[in-house]
Amino acid sequence: MEPRGCGFLLLSLHILRAVAVLEGKIVISKLGDNATLSCIYPGKELSLNNLRVYWQIDDVQEQCSVVHALISGQDNESEQCIHFKNRTQLLWDRLGEGDFSLLLLNVSQSDERKYKCVVLQTDEYTRVVHQEKVVLRLAASYSQPILSGPVTNSDSTGEVTFSCSSDNGYPEPNVYWINRTDNSRMLPSELSITLHDDGTYSVLSTLKVKATSDMQIECFIENKRLQENISANYTHEKQNNDSNTESHKDLEKGGRGAQAAGIISIVILLALLAVLICWLWKHRSSKLVSYTDVQTNGDNRKLNSPV
Repeated sequence: MEPRGCGFLLLSLHILRAVAVLEGKIVISKLGDNATLSCIYPGKELSLNNLRVYWQIDDVQEQCSVVHALISGQDNESEQCIHFKNRTQLLWDRLGEGDFSLLLLNVSQSDERKYKCVVLQTDEYTRVVHQEKVVLRLAASYSQPILSGPVTNSDSTGEVTFSCSSDNGYPEPNVYWINRTDNSRMLPSELSITLHDDGTYSVLSTLKVKATSDMQIECFIENKRLQENISANYTHEKQNNDSNTESHKDLEKGGRGAQAAGIISIVILLALLAVLICWLWKHRSSKLVSYTDVQTNGDNRKLNSPV
């Protein structure tokens, strides 16, 4: 005879499994991507001519619930909801293996629903041989956070303000501020979450802290559905290093500028030297011509004078 505690534990496990089956599998897809809703019939012998497969929205309050229908091996769009027109596909190369998974194209927030796959066999009479439920959850990654500050407050309290912003994410995020000097969490002064027309969110959080010489502040944007946690940080030492880096870059730029000026000066001097050489050569040539003329005239006079 089993102890009562073990019997209660087994009963609890069975209840949890039943709840999981009722809730269905959870599929997480990013906005704009294609989502695959799984439905696999374990039967070994299949004849598509004797099967009907219906994908439906699992909500009795929906006026139109047919997402996709396969009747006798052919797609049937006569009862398909207009919202899903040209956006659903079965995996045709797997139908013979009992894989009736549905590919839903270009998902949006309106597709975030519970779905049900129902497989019916139509031999002598119609009966349900398999069904599955799938819950589609959507998500979108937030952009890399932008951390601004510190900005000195005007109330002379010695406080400074940081701001952290991120966009285009879904669903609403969690925002955390961490003081990295002791890894303590800090409460934000303000938190604003804005819903946009495309269904995504943007977030802006501000933090006011006492200014110190060794501030190390980090802002985290968490998307629990995608298990993503992105951050941006500020450290006072980093700012000093950045300043030194900028100074080093300025020195490098100055050095390159001086080098270029030196090269230009050398080129100018060489050009002037070439001009001077040309002028001297021309001047010397003109003197030679004059001397030759004088010598020729003298020789002519000697020849023409009487003996």
